[in-house]
Amino acid sequence: MLDQWFNPQKTPMAGEKPDYRFSLANERTFLAWIRTALALLAGGLACAQFLPPLPIAQLREIISVALLLLGGVVALRAVDHWARTEKAMRLGTDLPKSRFPAILALIVAAGAVLLVVAVLLKAWL
Repeated sequence: MLDQWFNPQKTPMAGEKPDYRFSLANERTFLAWIRTALALLAGGLACAQFLPPLPIAQLREIISVALLLLGGVVALRAVDHWARTEKAMRLGTDLPKSRFPAILALIVAAGAVLLVVAVLLKAWL
């Protein structure tokens, strides 16, 4: 699998070459996921550097590490999805289904709720 990610020329090209517009759309989707990963990484770094200490011990560090790890997972998931989609287009099969966007949205929403609670706790204490 890693060889497919880093050296697509060595991967035998199964199926037929898709319309270049579909390949470019797949690449744009990949780049959107990479932007999301970079935003999560930047948020994690910003929390570590600029978020004041929170009322719960080590909460700032937990938030930072969670965002950094999530950014890494999103980046890996992006390249895997790109490769699987490209393969499906070449083989003329259904595009890969993924629950990852919904899971990511739920994780980000839960993180937002936790941050709101932390901010309110800090304001009340």
